[in-house]
Amino acid sequence: DRWLPLQCGAMHMRWGCCAVVAAVWASLGAEASAQSALAGDPIAITRAAGPIAIDGNLDDPGWQGAVRIDRWYEVNPGDNTEPKVRNVGYLTYDDRYFYAGFEFEDPDPSAIRAPYADRDNIGNGYDDYGGVVIDARHSGHTATFFVVTPRNVQYDSVTDDASGEDSSPDFFWASATRTTARGWTLEIRIPFTSLRYRNVDPQTWGILLYRNYPRDRHYQFFSARIPRGSNCLVCRSNALTGLQHLPGGGHLVAAPYASASEIAKPHDKPGSPLVSAPVRPHAGLDVKYTPNADNVLDFTLNPDFSQIESDTAQITANERFALFVPEKRPFFLEGVDLLQTPIQAVYTRTILSPDWGGRITGKQNNVRYTLLLASDKGGGSVVLPGPNGSDLATQDFKSTDVVGRVKRDIGLSSVGMLYTDREGRGAATSDAGVATNGYNRVVGPDFQWRPSGSDAVTGQLLYSATRTPRRPDLSTEWTGQRLGGHAGSINWLHTTRHADWYGAYQDLADGFRADNGFVPQVGVRVVSGAGGWTMRPKGFLSRVRTFLTADHHADRTGALVSREVMPGIGMDTRWDGFMQFRFMDDRVRAGDALIGRRQFGYAFRISPSRRITRVALDGTTGQEVDFANARPGTGSTINLNVRLNPTQHLELAGVESQRVLDVHDGPAATGRLLTSRVSRLNGTYNFTARLFVRAIAQSTSTTRNPRLFRTAIDAKASNFSGSALVAYKVNWQSVLFIGYGDNRELVADRSLTPSDRQFFVKISYAFQH
Repeated sequence: DRWLPLQCGAMHMRWGCCAVVAAVWASLGAEASAQSALAGDPIAITRAAGPIAIDGNLDDPGWQGAVRIDRWYEVNPGDNTEPKVRNVGYLTYDDRYFYAGFEFEDPDPSAIRAPYADRDNIGNGYDDYGGVVIDARHSGHTATFFVVTPRNVQYDSVTDDASGEDSSPDFFWASATRTTARGWTLEIRIPFTSLRYRNVDPQTWGILLYRNYPRDRHYQFFSARIPRGSNCLVCRSNALTGLQHLPGGGHLVAAPYASASEIAKPHDKPGSPLVSAPVRPHAGLDVKYTPNADNVLDFTLNPDFSQIESDTAQITANERFALFVPEKRPFFLEGVDLLQTPIQAVYTRTILSPDWGGRITGKQNNVRYTLLLASDKGGGSVVLPGPNGSDLATQDFKSTDVVGRVKRDIGLSSVGMLYTDREGRGAATSDAGVATNGYNRVVGPDFQWRPSGSDAVTGQLLYSATRTPRRPDLSTEWTGQRLGGHAGSINWLHTTRHADWYGAYQDLADGFRADNGFVPQVGVRVVSGAGGWTMRPKGFLSRVRTFLTADHHADRTGALVSREVMPGIGMDTRWDGFMQFRFMDDRVRAGDALIGRRQFGYAFRISPSRRITRVALDGTTGQEVDFANARPGTGSTINLNVRLNPTQHLELAGVESQRVLDVHDGPAATGRLLTSRVSRLNGTYNFTARLFVRAIAQSTSTTRNPRLFRTAIDAKASNFSGSALVAYKVNWQSVLFIGYGDNRELVADRSLTPSDRQFFVKISYAFQH
């Protein structure tokens, strides 16, 4: 009953969403002062008194007179208390760069956790690091992390108070560190060309100085107070004043690349000898031009997206919906936070193989915007959503893809508009000779209203118009038919020192499609909510949170698709540990049947030492649903993740996942239905923070009992993939890669035979002016 007010109809949602958007716009004057009320103490910066060499020493003339920040707060596990160890930061700038220096004291420098690693490969909480969080637009919403470990391993990311943190974007910057008898020191130099700020003088930014300190617990120190129960981080930044006469733009980066690959595939049927195709050379160019500090133009010609890492190991057996894999390609990551909305109508991995792409991103009159245009050669998959599950269709034809987004910040709140378009090219022609290539167009507003640091109301309303391609050979849905429908979402989150809760409602019409996005379920109305209570005891446990979540999915006729009630408890422990236990009671539709299941879920994570940096275990066990055959069963899923650092240079990471499913459907249909496993081992030797050698081996297998399936199916499916890579990185865009890949699959004689083999080399260099 507590979520009943959110159960409005589709028409009420349309007018309600628009009314809230209008209210947010109208509250411009009131909201403008909200940011300053939450911000930390101001910091006044001055120009450097002389040159600064980035070498880890803070004795250069430029540091003399730099503003000193020695007031820090322990925000975890302490509640804005005096930090466990001493931290001092220094800030200054000159005509080209922003500088940050740090002195991090440590009573036992030998206990510092900082193995050599690749860029961005910093453990979430279990490595030492420090740096700055910069909100150069002083928006109170979005900021960029620049943090470094004592081994000078860099990590950068974009964080948004509404959508979270994304480590995919990379920036040009420099750093240096030194370990001393009293701890370690850090220098950071960030070119103004790597930051996006307003064209005003003087400037006011938001900034947080940060240190991560993992020892007996996970300690976090900031230069500003972060109250418990706050639903935002960037909004708490210190106001940084005194920046004057910053460069106004004109920065150009041109990054040409050249690569070559040799691919070998079976001569005939699977299992036949591999035959190498001629070596294929590739060349292309990425260009980024900054006409002024607040606008960026990106263009790519014949882009190379080989930077994509191997996709995360995931079990796909007995899944109803398509699985999400994050974007990692640089061209799509300028202003990445702009593309994140409550309904994921933009998922740039759907643009698989573009011939070219162009993009403009920037801010004018307090409105941020991005417009992306790309020509895709095709070959990827399109999600075909439904109320009970989703399918995939191969797009073996070309398309032109457009994504447009505008967003206006109003104090701590925001309003925005999104438009996407996918126009098929060369898909098919009807019997009358009329092209039926298909299209998908999506448009609609969104908003987030933050009346306080404890409340956030977020909503979005989209409408799509679709004509499917005439390709029934690829999908039974693709008949050239026209589809249309809306998708609406509204969510209210409330957080306090002890209590937190949220309520949400979603309404997705049967005909809604987002071919440039990731919306695997449509034709449903979803009501969900959760509440929790947090306590912070002293001793082995530092945080205990009890919670209850519930959700209800119904199709457009009101028939139940699924419902779940889940109570549970989560705890933070020593050694950056975490434990969670939960009980899940749900009912879910499989075929025409509603099947109930009750499961016990658990999760454990610990980081006990510098050598054993991470051990994580999670899973479920109990009643299960056989979705392929629409009947009840029992089963379990377990996932084990381990990261070891036997030396400061060597990292070993392993993943082992398993799912088993048994059915009990009478004497003739009882037993083990399937066992699915994914095993992955990643070994990396980092000679320095720039040079490493990596080898990955991954095995996936699914064993089934065909006698227990109602349709014909193979008894076993299995494949193995292995890869080796040598990489040298001057920076994120000046790289040398030499690699080898080997894939094998199960054939009729039940042996793993080569399915393809590849050698490749790539070199790219970023020229900057």
